[in-house]
Order: sequence, then structure tokens, then C-alpha cells
Amino acid sequence: MGYWSYPGTMTASSSTPSAPSTASSPADTDWLRLDRQICFSLHAASRAFNGVYRVILKDLGLTYPQYLVMLVLWEYGDVPVKTLGEHLRLDSGTLSPLVKRLEAAGLVRRERSARDERSVQVRLTEEGAALRERALRVPRRIMGATGFDLAEITDLRERLDQLTTALDAAALTEAEREAAAEREAG
Repeated sequence: MGYWSYPGTMTASSSTPSAPSTASSPADTDWLRLDRQICFSLHAASRAFNGVYRVILKDLGLTYPQYLVMLVLWEYGDVPVKTLGEHLRLDSGTLSPLVKRLEAAGLVRRERSARDERSVQVRLTEEGAALRERALRVPRRIMGATGFDLAEITDLRERLDQLTTALDAAALTEAEREAAAEREAG
């Protein structure tokens, strides 16, 4: 089995890939190989997490996205759908079906705001609040599945938060560049 290491990770393949370049210059390296893509490493890790969460959350009757919604509600209490989406980085088209399924399961209630009919508040039901107690074991089971200790998980989460911040800023910069180029061309 051949191995090539992306900084900080190792991927395995069933066939032996071409030998990795020993050149120190990025120009001398084939950066378009799948095993050299940080986005793919994150994607693969995310899919692996989803697989573990699927098994662990089955006992709670939740999917991973539903679990994320419940985490926000357990932490912040009643929140408008818009705020829930901001916390989870989800648009309303993705979030609405999640909340509807949680409501059908009796875990949350949706209520229109008395002050602003356009705003919908999401509230935990008694059953939804009680589910928190059973969910307390989920993070420890996930930590065990990673093989990381608490310090490693904390470090990884901090690094991923830094990465997210940097990528958000880069996306904004790219969008501004593109808009400026369109103004100049038009």
C-alpha cells in the first residue's frame, strides 16, 4: 500500500502512487494531486465525522444537522430562525426543513414573533430540553473516536476556527476583486 503525507495527515491508496517529489519548490510539486488538497482532507474528515455521528446520534433519534440545531438551542435558548442560521452558517432553505422535522418529533416549537410577524422563534419543548441530558455523552464518544486527547481537540478546533476566519476573509477579498474587475470592464 502506498502512502503520501499531506502536512499533518496520511492518506492511503491501494495502488502505489508516483513517488512524491523531494523538491523544495512548490513549482516542482504536482499540487493538483488529490492527496495534496487540504479541501479534500477536510471533506474526508467531515464525511468520517458524519459516519461516527450517524451511529452515536441514532440513540437520540437525531441526524447530525438536527444535533447542531439542538446544540444552539441548548446553549442560547429561544432564538429566531435567522439567528439559528447565522450560528450554523446555514441558509433558511436548508434550515427550515431541519426545524420542521425537529418540530414533528416534538423537540422544538416554531412561533411567529408578536413584535415582527416575519420573524419565527424556535423554542425547545420540554422533551427537547430533556434530551440534552442524554446528549451529554456524545462529545466524549466523539473524542474517543478521534483518538485525540482534549488538548489536541482544543488545538485542532482553534486551528480550524483560524482557517475558517482566513477563508471567509479571502472569499470576501476575492468577491471584491471580481466586482472591481466587472466595474472596470463594464
